[in-house]
Amino acid sequence: MQFGLTETQEALKKSAREFLNAECPMAAVRKAIETETAFDAALWSKIAAQGWTGLLIPEEYGGHGMGMVEMAVVLEEMGRALLPSPFLSTTLLAATIIERGGTEEQKKKYLAAIASGEAKATLAQWHNGRPLGTDLCPLVTHAAVADFIVCSTPERLFIAPPDGLKITHTPALDLTRPLYEVSLKDAKVPEENVIATGDRARDVLETALDIATAGLTAEMTGGMQRLLDITVEYAKTRKQFGRPIGQFQAVQHLCADMLLMTESSRSAAYYACYAVGERLPVAAEAVSIAKSYTSEAYRETGNRAIQVHGGMGFTWENDCHLYYRRAKASEVAFGDAIHHRERLAKMIIDRGTAASAAD
Repeated sequence: MQFGLTETQEALKKSAREFLNAECPMAAVRKAIETETAFDAALWSKIAAQGWTGLLIPEEYGGHGMGMVEMAVVLEEMGRALLPSPFLSTTLLAATIIERGGTEEQKKKYLAAIASGEAKATLAQWHNGRPLGTDLCPLVTHAAVADFIVCSTPERLFIAPPDGLKITHTPALDLTRPLYEVSLKDAKVPEENVIATGDRARDVLETALDIATAGLTAEMTGGMQRLLDITVEYAKTRKQFGRPIGQFQAVQHLCADMLLMTESSRSAAYYACYAVGERLPVAAEAVSIAKSYTSEAYRETGNRAIQVHGGMGFTWENDCHLYYRRAKASEVAFGDAIHHRERLAKMIIDRGTAASAAD
């Protein structure tokens, strides 16, 4: 059994890190978050040129037809770089929904555009399948830069152009991932834009959310690794009482905790990505295990990073708080730890009930 990355995956990881180090340094991230959309069109074009927007898309629609482990490799490096981009909402949410539920015409039209980088997309979902208002979808990421929006209501999935929707910017803790409220009141939905309805729509949405959640945990692991790296480097150079603070046992314990949480999150995240990519029966369980652990681990890694940095860790000039913002936003995205533990418990109970009924 292979527990490590293949030679091809290692090469992809190295290439992704070199690219993001050059094209998305923290100076570029800080420049992006000064804008409302936190979007850099030139950087998006370069990402598309790397072929990353088509990683998961089948070759017949212009993609590369690779697996979720390869996607996890790229997402981890994106999380490490704190990339401000609609990459996850486009490639893991919108593209998955269209690929798993769309018609052949929809796949040819939209997947090809995503694979080439010509189209950016996101998902507007009624909260818990129920509207907060009569037609509002809250907490929609990157809606202002999306070329089309996949909309989810209790009964159907459909594609809507953003110019037919009312999109309102809302405050967000993570400045690299802007949030919007989308109103579906004036949405014009021709029949050819409907992806799926009823139970099929709900099944497709659940699958896409599992895939996106698995991808998010890989991205979160990259952020944790970066927090660990910059904290250890700081502990080696910051001196108190005439010696580096990294020589103090209390600081070493904090860094050791960060390492443990990062490595544990990486193991859970990669297995979740592998499971959903291979469509294993335990995929949903693996996703909930990874998200429930990583949600808390990323937050606690951020806590310890700021603690080691002391008062400096809270300043705007320090990068730690930007990762901590991402950690807190990612913690609740697609369900927090409590949600996924409850989901996991329900799956275990349901399995036991089914086994008892079979006996």
